[in-house]
Amino acid sequence: MQRIGKIFKRFCQFLLVIFILLLAKTIFDFKFPYQDFRSITSDSNNLQILDRDGKPLTFSYQNRWNSSDNIALHQIPEILQKAFLISEDRRFFEHHGVDWLARGSAALQHVKRDNFSRGASTITEQVVRMLHPHRRSYWAKWIEGLEAIALETKASKPDILEFYLNQVPYTANRRGVVQAARFYFNRDINTLNTKEILALVVLVRAPSKFDLYAGKVQIDDAVKRLSEALLERKLLDAESVANLEKYDLVLDPAKLSIEAMHFVDYVRRHPENKLVRDQSKIVTTLQGNLQIFTKDLLENRLKALESKNIKNAAALVVNHKTHEILAWVSVGIDCEKTANEARGCKIDMVTVPRQPGSTLKSFLYAAALEKGWTAATIINDAPYSEKVGKGIHHFHNYSKGYYGKVSLRMALGNSLNIPALHAAAYVTPEKYLPILQNLGFESLRQSADFYGDGLALGNGEVTLFEMVQAYAALANQGEFAPLKITFDQSEQLQKKQIYSAEVASLIGNILSDPWARNLEFGRSSVLNLPTQTAVKTGTSTDYRDAWAVGYNHEYAVGIWMGNVDYVPTDGITGSLGPSLALRGIFNELTKNSETAPLFLSPKLIAKDVCANPQEATNCATYTEYFLPETAERKVVELKLPEKKIEIFRPTDGLEMAFDPRIPSEKQAFEMSLSGILESDEVEWQIDQESKERMLGSKFLWLIKKGKHRVKATVWRDGKILAKTEERVFNVK
Repeated sequence: MQRIGKIFKRFCQFLLVIFILLLAKTIFDFKFPYQDFRSITSDSNNLQILDRDGKPLTFSYQNRWNSSDNIALHQIPEILQKAFLISEDRRFFEHHGVDWLARGSAALQHVKRDNFSRGASTITEQVVRMLHPHRRSYWAKWIEGLEAIALETKASKPDILEFYLNQVPYTANRRGVVQAARFYFNRDINTLNTKEILALVVLVRAPSKFDLYAGKVQIDDAVKRLSEALLERKLLDAESVANLEKYDLVLDPAKLSIEAMHFVDYVRRHPENKLVRDQSKIVTTLQGNLQIFTKDLLENRLKALESKNIKNAAALVVNHKTHEILAWVSVGIDCEKTANEARGCKIDMVTVPRQPGSTLKSFLYAAALEKGWTAATIINDAPYSEKVGKGIHHFHNYSKGYYGKVSLRMALGNSLNIPALHAAAYVTPEKYLPILQNLGFESLRQSADFYGDGLALGNGEVTLFEMVQAYAALANQGEFAPLKITFDQSEQLQKKQIYSAEVASLIGNILSDPWARNLEFGRSSVLNLPTQTAVKTGTSTDYRDAWAVGYNHEYAVGIWMGNVDYVPTDGITGSLGPSLALRGIFNELTKNSETAPLFLSPKLIAKDVCANPQEATNCATYTEYFLPETAERKVVELKLPEKKIEIFRPTDGLEMAFDPRIPSEKQAFEMSLSGILESDEVEWQIDQESKERMLGSKFLWLIKKGKHRVKATVWRDGKILAKTEERVFNVK
């Protein structure tokens, strides 16, 4: 009798709930707090980044909603839809949110077992549970029923089913059938076979219990029962059901096909994201296949150079006509095998400032051409020294040799250092630095006095991003424009004309001239590409940074190689390390497209000039290009500005050491003056002791321990020309 009474009590509660639901719906017109499904899943914090063809560059499964892998109902296979309806809600298109027959049966089971049973939830009720979660209880199910009825007054059946199939939860935080298909089978949903489709349906019932990665035995029986239910309703034929046992579920964990971790990070923090804050996806300019190719190429190049103590590399590829970024790669030799957890792998070397070596010389010579030099201007490549602090720095070329009189074309093509210093003195750091800053080199934040003439040789750190962006301006007839990461940035571009089209095209002509680089790089240089391509390399102090940058008629490419911790490499230069990779990328870019020469301004005037400035007569000629305003000038040797007459050596405060192992009469120090002629007479005075007049700027002094003072008087044509300031130095 006690059990009958309990059943009767539960039945009365059931009738009371039904009465309350009907009363609430008819009298109080209960309204479920519903938002449009599209606004719910469009979360600006869950942006998915795609390449230009719509391929994903990111996956995130830590969000409440699947906002990145939604597909329309008509794109979901019909058999998958019907299988879900048979499995989860057979009368979905017949009820109005609650299946009262199933609910009554579930309530009866609840009374008999005296515990909570999850069963009888319609698809609409499951959607309500996603939208408006309640604490799980017997009474919460009835509240969900009320909300389901209200939901179906606001949304259509197809919309509810579409939302459900895109948001239904699976294991590992996956939501929706698209993410589940990728998680288990690494394929699009339209490529799944019948058994794989039925597995996705069954997995929803108990994602943890039926998890395929934990074992497939339990799910086989569930799939078989579902297939038989479909056969009974003639949604599957007998042959298809019989064939299910022949197929095994082959798992294939999904991976990102395009790895662009650093580019994605840049996109996420870029100000342009403000323009798309209401969207769930950003389509970028990145070209997925080129990204994969570039990454593989750099990794292989690093492996080939592994014995040279080099571990990191970065590359940036852009279309300089459209300013679009096509590939953005930063890799390390240990990153692949450690899932990017090795030291330095998460550092983006596309955006980290490093010393550029000689790669900035192109912009310096362009400024010199704008100011009045020509490509045929003769510069003396000879030994050159300058005071640096209390010491003296002797400049030299990479090959340690000097070539005497060379043209600007040869100086730039061979990346000679001494002519570059003369060019820096001609342009002046005060004028050169603002040009670089207008080209986008934001990393150069110090004053011109801080950098000095050394800016010509790369003593200021810049990023690979800035470097490629600036070379894209040279490639684009001297017009600068910021690089683009999305297609809707066109109106935001701030274009600036930095160089004239004539000067920019002349620089490109020099950098693509194999003859112009013959002295330092040889006739068979890796920099001589099949298609006309302007190329410049650079190497920083102690081989810490190796650069190669280039552009053809359409693309600009930059590569950096080195170590993120600044450890020197074992002799890796720009021409030895990154140049071969640069060549490979350009080959990939042009293999299936028509090529064209670099732009050469029609306003340039061609003239025959002497090919070897060392020869005064019977000189072979070559064709050189001149700006109209300089075409009629006679090609002459550059006359360098006169230096101030002063003691060049010793520098003030110089410290020297006396070597006790060498006889004192054989230890000498060469003193010298700057700014005088070798025919001038000089009277040196050391520690108040005057020496007899000597011709020329140099004097050999026998070293003595102690603190010393030196000054000099210069005579020319029998008259005193100058008296120098005193220098103090010490010999220990």
